[in-house]
Amino acid sequence: MAKISSDALSALRKADTPTVCNALEHVMGGRTAEGFTKHPVVCADPSLPPVVGFARTAKIRASSPAQKPAVEVRALRMQYYEYVSAGEGPTVAVIEDADWPHVIGGFWGEMQVAQHKGLGVAGTVTNGVLRDLGMLDEGYQVIAGAVGPSHAFVHVTELDCPVTIFGMTVRPDDLIHADRHGAVVVPAEHIERMPWAIDVVMRKEVPILSAARAPGFNIEKLRAAWLEADKIS
Repeated sequence: MAKISSDALSALRKADTPTVCNALEHVMGGRTAEGFTKHPVVCADPSLPPVVGFARTAKIRASSPAQKPAVEVRALRMQYYEYVSAGEGPTVAVIEDADWPHVIGGFWGEMQVAQHKGLGVAGTVTNGVLRDLGMLDEGYQVIAGAVGPSHAFVHVTELDCPVTIFGMTVRPDDLIHADRHGAVVVPAEHIERMPWAIDVVMRKEVPILSAARAPGFNIEKLRAAWLEADKIS
C-alpha cells in the first residue's frame, strides 16, 4: 500500500481538484484524459475542503433486492464497515453503484454519513445517490452522482475491488483527491512530488492572472506574461 507524508497530505488538502489535475500533468510532462471523473457531480457541502485519502472500494445495487438471505446481506454490510475503517489512513469510501446510469437508491444519507465519520473515514466518492440533505453530519463530504429520496433495495455486493466512477478507474488503496468539481487518482509514484508540482503550477498562473486583471491589459502584455510564466519551474 502507498503511503503519504504529512507534507504531501497538507499540500493536497489545501489545493482544489483542478489544481491537483494540473499538477499531475506537470509531473507527468503532458496532458492526459484518464484518471479523473468525467461527469458532473453533486456534493453534500460545496464549502468543505477537498477530501484526500486512500480508497476503500465497494460496489452497491439498489434497483432489485439482494439475491442472498437477509443474514448474509447484513454480514456483508458489517464486513464493509470493518473494511473501510481498517488500515492506515486517511481513507475515502469509493463506491460504484452498479445501477449507473439509472441510479435510484441512496446508500448515502444521514445514517451512513454518521457511521463513516464516526469510523474515521475522510469522505466519500460515488456515482450513486445522495439523500437527507440538511441532515448530514457537518464536515463530512459526499461527492455523488445524483440526489434522490429513497434507498430502494440498496445493498453492498462486492468489497475491496476495482471500481469505475464516471470514467475514473479506482483500485483499492489508490490515493483519491476530490472536491465539488469531481475526483482524481494520484498515482503512488507521484504522491511525494505533489507539493512541488502544486507550488509550480500555482506560481506559473500568477504572472498571467496579474497581467490580465491589471488596467491596460493587451496582447503584448499577455505575450510578456506567458514568457515570464514559462521561466518558472
